Amino acid sequence: MRPGQIIVLATPVFFLLIGLEFFVGRLRARRGIGQDSYRLADTLNSIGLGMLSQIGAVLTGLVRIGIYAACWSAFALFPAEEFWMSWYGWLLALVFYDFCYYWLHRMGHECAGLWAAHVVHHQSQHYNLSTALRQTSSGFLFDWIFYLPMALAGVPPLVFGVVALIDLLYQFWVHTEQVGKLGWFDRWFCSPSNHRVHHAVNDRYVDRNYGGVLIIWDRLFGSFQEEDERCVYGTRKPLDSWDPLWANLAVYWSLARDSWRTRCWSDKLRVWLKAPGWRPADLAAADPQPAFDIAKLRRYEPEAPPAAQLFAGLQFLVLLGGATAYLWFADLLSLPTSLVWLLVLSTGLWTTGAVLQGRLTIGEALFIDAAALATASGALSLAPLHFVCKPLALLIGIALAARRWRTPAATGRFGLLLLAGLAASLAGDVFLMWPQFFVPGLASFLVAHLFYIALFVQGVDFFPRRTALACTLGIGVAMYGFLWWGGLPAGLRVPVALYVLVIACMAAQALGRAAVLGDRSSRLVALGAGCFMLSDALLATNRFVTPLPLASLWVLATYYLAQWLILRYSDKPAVADAPSGRGVAAGQAPNKSLLSR
Repeated sequence: MRPGQIIVLATPVFFLLIGLEFFVGRLRARRGIGQDSYRLADTLNSIGLGMLSQIGAVLTGLVRIGIYAACWSAFALFPAEEFWMSWYGWLLALVFYDFCYYWLHRMGHECAGLWAAHVVHHQSQHYNLSTALRQTSSGFLFDWIFYLPMALAGVPPLVFGVVALIDLLYQFWVHTEQVGKLGWFDRWFCSPSNHRVHHAVNDRYVDRNYGGVLIIWDRLFGSFQEEDERCVYGTRKPLDSWDPLWANLAVYWSLARDSWRTRCWSDKLRVWLKAPGWRPADLAAADPQPAFDIAKLRRYEPEAPPAAQLFAGLQFLVLLGGATAYLWFADLLSLPTSLVWLLVLSTGLWTTGAVLQGRLTIGEALFIDAAALATASGALSLAPLHFVCKPLALLIGIALAARRWRTPAATGRFGLLLLAGLAASLAGDVFLMWPQFFVPGLASFLVAHLFYIALFVQGVDFFPRRTALACTLGIGVAMYGFLWWGGLPAGLRVPVALYVLVIACMAAQALGRAAVLGDRSSRLVALGAGCFMLSDALLATNRFVTPLPLASLWVLATYYLAQWLILRYSDKPAVADAPSGRGVAAGQAPNKSLLSR
């Protein structure tokens, strides 16, 4: 049985204990002898990061176990399996693993590059059993290095995998505030009291108590600290986000930015190897960071309306079911199939956090969810699901545009043109679900692009930047020549030529509009127009020149990204009806989209 399947079997136990801890905490809080340590958004975010870690491990686990097995096979000094399979061999392997884990864990706090992965586990400002499930998705990059001594010693891969799972499962129960000190147990083992210290940002607690099962490593190597004051949890630089993808990338991004900006070449490497928080002298002088003050630390708890909380909770249950099925049947899935479902589940977790954070409305989240399912079902040839989700995404988009029509950002003709473009796109989506209706589908999208051209003309002149028109037409001509060379049927040469001309003009108009208006929204709309060109190029290449691997994934992903950027960021310019030279007046800011934040 694979580790993922064991995690699936353990999940009901995890949730049972989480529920028990929640009710105990709530009861103790009411009696004034404790506190409730759970908040919905934080809990969903922590468990969601655990789900993301586990489904990602299906693809990355081969890195860990593959390298370990290769080293064991080639370099093991004592590969006597009869010894390691005995009870004392198992016990020795578990202690050995915990020793290696101690140094991995310690270096994860003392080396910024490793902290970038481990920080995910520390980002929660609450401390409860759901925090135990909050795990990184990028640990596979380097953590295998710390376990190579076990391979060299001769611990078989099977024994290594089992003791790793035991060590991981043991650490679940120590993430609680509802269990106090345990006397002699605290002196030998990692316990709730010891591990609370590890998760705290108090000065006396930072970078202490790294042990996984045994705390004696900390006592031996001078990193032990007893719990003797109230713990404040989280990180000294709070994440302040419910975005699970950003949670995994935030520190990497910060380190990469500092590495790029510093002038000293050696500092570009030191940024990754020094302790977290270290910065090159030139950056520290140019952009000083305030010293950490625990008195100023505030919990990140943005208020979410009840409807948003209900949506997030229900969607999370659906995602949990999907992740459970994914982990259980992962061995039966091909690598491309696993990758597609990883992307879908990641998208769902992202939209859940975005709704709780107020970055997306429920309708916008449903559009993205439907688009992700349409893309996945198209890529995996799941016809029933595809036939539902593909038109559903655009129907939701039309509903969002209709609602937005009543706002200043999209009143009158501007809103009508946006609705018409989406409606024509919906017709094209429906037609293209049947190969025999390719030409009607092409015609529908041609009409949609004409509406989008009319939309992008509002407030600016036709093709205000001729350089943009020349570039997009040049790309269109090159693409058309490529299709002709690849075997474009004679009966489609004229319709495809007309389509290429229209979409090139649409992209040119969007680029020119962005150059005139100069705001973030118009630039994102121009990016959407570029994504339309890319999507159509991929579709035509796959259909007329050569089959592309997972073609529907790339075609539909870029298509829905294009529709999303146009739907969300198309703003009515501040001066939409001026005659000639009708761009936004100098010094006048364009309206901000009510959909964008």
